[in-house]
Amino acid sequence: MRHRRPTVADLLSMKGRRQLTMLRVVTLEEADAAEKAGIDLVSVPPALLGPAFREAAPSVFAFPGLEYGDYVTTEDYMRAAFQALKAGGDAVYCAASLSTVRRMREEGVPVCGHVGLIPSKATWTGGFRAVGTTAASALEVWRQTKALEEAGAFAAEIEVVPDGIAAAISARSSMLMLSMGAGTGCDAQYLFAEDVLGSNRGHYPRHARTYRNFAAEYDRLQQERIAAFREFASDVRTGAYPEKGHLVGVEQKELSAFLAELEGGR
Repeated sequence: MRHRRPTVADLLSMKGRRQLTMLRVVTLEEADAAEKAGIDLVSVPPALLGPAFREAAPSVFAFPGLEYGDYVTTEDYMRAAFQALKAGGDAVYCAASLSTVRRMREEGVPVCGHVGLIPSKATWTGGFRAVGTTAASALEVWRQTKALEEAGAFAAEIEVVPDGIAAAISARSSMLMLSMGAGTGCDAQYLFAEDVLGSNRGHYPRHARTYRNFAAEYDRLQQERIAAFREFASDVRTGAYPEKGHLVGVEQKELSAFLAELEGGR
């Protein structure tokens, strides 16, 4: 049996001691699998949270993501953060302004920020490409990290930053640094479950590693689904379905009485 769910203090005490594992999960089945596989941290859509989620994954530390653009004001983010924590989240992911992060921290909400390649703000760093590959851009990632730290974030996802740069930043930050394609010099390795499972039919990022081929299995199941539907349709058309065993019976005397009433009521 796994230990109790870790706290923010527990996670920060692990910084530099061992690599943590983190997945993005979007279904209860994936959450259950993460729990049983011993995954430490999960990122989840807020809608997944609730009693069923915590029944499936009682000891996994969960970051519900407050998606950038779904909220506008700091009050919007605050309200969503408290709702997410109340529903079973342990901290919130937030790519909003430093003032919003600071306001959350003032109310004791544990916040995970984002540096490096930030998908919602990728236009400012040249699109979906590595960030921090020059001394100037690496210093900008460092400045972002320190700003988040000073605003009160306890963790930050660092995405697609060269491993040497990310390691140097992580070693100089008190925050838990969650690496998505940024190397083992950080505190956790973070991947999307859909990439790990091979269920993603689109582009696989360079940092992803695929351990199963769910897409092929889904294709196989779809063909089985079509075949089953065709067989059902054929059975209906030929009279092979329904058979006697599929029907509700009635005693002959009851049927006769019913029919007699119908005839008498004409």
